Amino acid sequence: CLADDMGLGKTVQVLALFLARKQEGANKPSLLVLPASLLANWKAEIRRFAPALRVRFVHPSEGNGQDNPADNPSALAGVDLVATSYGMLLRQQWLFDISWGLVVLDEAQAIKNPSARQTQAVKRLRADARIVLTGTPVENRLTDLWSLFDFLNPGLLGSQKRFKDFLKALDNRTENRYAPLRNLVQPYILRRLKTDPRIIDGLPEKTEVRAWCGLSKRQAALYTQLVEQLAREIQNQQGMQRRGRVLACLMRLKQLCNHPSQLVGDGRFDPDESGKFQRLAEIAEEIASRQEKALVFTQFREMTEPLAEFLARIFGRPGLVLHGSTAVGRRKQLVDQFQRDDGPPFFVLSLKAGGTGLNLTAATHVIHFDRWWNPAVENQATDRAFRIGQGRNVLVHKFVCRGTVEERINGLIEEKTQLAAEILEGGAERLLTEMPDEELIRFVSLDLNAALAEETS
Repeated sequence: CLADDMGLGKTVQVLALFLARKQEGANKPSLLVLPASLLANWKAEIRRFAPALRVRFVHPSEGNGQDNPADNPSALAGVDLVATSYGMLLRQQWLFDISWGLVVLDEAQAIKNPSARQTQAVKRLRADARIVLTGTPVENRLTDLWSLFDFLNPGLLGSQKRFKDFLKALDNRTENRYAPLRNLVQPYILRRLKTDPRIIDGLPEKTEVRAWCGLSKRQAALYTQLVEQLAREIQNQQGMQRRGRVLACLMRLKQLCNHPSQLVGDGRFDPDESGKFQRLAEIAEEIASRQEKALVFTQFREMTEPLAEFLARIFGRPGLVLHGSTAVGRRKQLVDQFQRDDGPPFFVLSLKAGGTGLNLTAATHVIHFDRWWNPAVENQATDRAFRIGQGRNVLVHKFVCRGTVEERINGLIEEKTQLAAEILEGGAERLLTEMPDEELIRFVSLDLNAALAEETS
């Protein structure tokens, strides 16, 4: 069980293991099972750190969700890794017919409920070795451990009933109550914490990660409509009129990537209709389980309240909100409130109002829910938490919607090309308004397969 803290590189460590198996000439492929919402994350990390791996993704977004390699034994020839989601595992019998060299479960808290269908399915997989990845091996109850270890090392903790009886006996101990359990499972758990000075000294103080998000089907349909509308409207426009039309469309695409309700103004903000809200829930749940604090930045004032209401349900208590209309005198009160150890667990801020001049070092997570497309502005906001007085590592989550203009702008910035330099100087909006029509439409068009990768679990 690899149970390192969030941001300490569990994904990279496992990719290194997959590569080592390949180099050693492993004669069986590995299987990776993950939440559908992390499919894009893994694809990006594989491209970055392990491009030599031959990977087969089994998911409808790849166009092969119904393929059955059992009908064609050569289909997996030369494949190092098969990756699929927990949901797809339930619908792919052939995955249970193969003897895998290694099975890895990401976000393995997904199998903490022993009676759940996906838990029972995972335990039917045949493998020479098994690894689970989770930053929270125990989310709510010690009984969560039993299901993980029933997959990892069946029999180690006995039957579920015997384990519950064992826990009851431990509860009656007066000293070192859980030492017997710790001694039993410790050899099988590798866990490093950001609070460990031996770890912090060897790590950068600020770690930035991309939080890749899909689109809901409603988002994808509206996105396509907006791009088609833009293509029609700019055909016969020039100069400032065309520039204004392009800027207006870019703003609407940004709003849509956040949530359809922001675009249409219906006030519903159903989390299931936004890939970003679903990704935010996953990240916020892990932050809450660690009792850590987060700053959430958005450039749109109208998003601050919906985000705060959504996060309050996850953290189980309200947070704070700051935007341009917040009185100056009130701002210091909010900061002082957040900085207290017993203060609110999250702070939602509009980027322009809260991006400078505030000291918010109580937060160890900074979430950029939408992007300014100007790294300097984003870095200023990040520095509300990452500044003198911050004694802990800061993890920065930058949300990017797959298959959309957000991903393409993000790619330009990361590649540090001349185009990225232009973005730094004049902003991405200026760059896009100066593109020829065909290039612009190609740049903002939707990659449907990538965008809907997380829609089907």
